[in-house]
Amino acid sequence: MCPDGTDKWVIPLHNAIMTATLTLDKAGRVVFSKPLRDRLQLAPGDTLYRETEGECITARPVRQNVMLKKRLDVWVYQGEATDLTDLLDRERQNRLRPVIE
Repeated sequence: MCPDGTDKWVIPLHNAIMTATLTLDKAGRVVFSKPLRDRLQLAPGDTLYRETEGECITARPVRQNVMLKKRLDVWVYQGEATDLTDLLDRERQNRLRPVIE
């Protein structure tokens, strides 16, 4: 048992280091592998911030402060806890309107 009371060490995946050899195509583009794109939740059209220092190139996803994020095909709200009653009532009314009319 560890001093903090846990039975084992847990290493979060977001701190894991992945290494790979990338090849530039004729147009100078780099393609990231599907497992890496999935792990970083990258999709076509996403923006990456590029930083260079000497021969080191770092590319980081540019993340916006979004309140909804898709996880396992379900949209998950990631903002502060709020009362969603009014929002749910409006959405229900909007969905029922075509059925009632």
